[in-house]
Amino acid sequence: MNGDMKQLWVYLSSTPLLWLTLTLMAYQFGTWIFRRFGCSQLLNPVLTSVIALVILLKVSGTDYQTYFSGAQFIHFLLGPATVALAIPLYREIQAIRKAFVPIIISLTVGSLASIISAVGIAWCLGGERIVLLTLSPKSVTTPIAMGISEKIGGLPALTAVAVVLTGITGAVIGDLVLNGLRIHDEKARGMALGVAAHGIGTAHAMQKSRVSGAFAAMAMALNGLLTALLLPAIIGLIH
Repeated sequence: MNGDMKQLWVYLSSTPLLWLTLTLMAYQFGTWIFRRFGCSQLLNPVLTSVIALVILLKVSGTDYQTYFSGAQFIHFLLGPATVALAIPLYREIQAIRKAFVPIIISLTVGSLASIISAVGIAWCLGGERIVLLTLSPKSVTTPIAMGISEKIGGLPALTAVAVVLTGITGAVIGDLVLNGLRIHDEKARGMALGVAAHGIGTAHAMQKSRVSGAFAAMAMALNGLLTALLLPAIIGLIH
């Protein structure tokens, strides 16, 4: 029986539909845990589902390439999902126009702070030059961050890992930090999450309110554009 079950698993594990289904189930499980325990950000659904999938892949001995052959459909949907963020942005366009100057100032400061903090901490811990370059775009959404990393001489694959960890961390502790600083304005909270935690932070902001989600989406997009322009120029000046 054990041999039959093993053969069945070997067959199913090579089927793309299995990993797509398990990914969706893992997120649903994470969402259930999140709601069951009072929506604690320490139990963020993305974090919980990532941990569950990592354990499953490790226990089953499945490599990432096999897993991604099924989960790539979800990866494909990242593009349309990002474009769809324009909808809440359009709904709040008047509020964005009124706060244009503060938005530009906070965006510039936030973008520079994200770069400097990542590079500074890694440098203090003895990180090599390639590690510093790899981590510098860690607060930008994954496709842009990987492109920037490749352009400036970093490791795109490692950059992607840093981006995901940054997003999860921002979504988990973002509210705690903002509450501790007594920042309750929905626009400011959305901007902070969008700049610091890109797509995952934006998704979290969407759960809080439409206004917060719109400002987070705008901050994520503009931070990606600004970092793509600033970071290569900064690296070029240093060289």
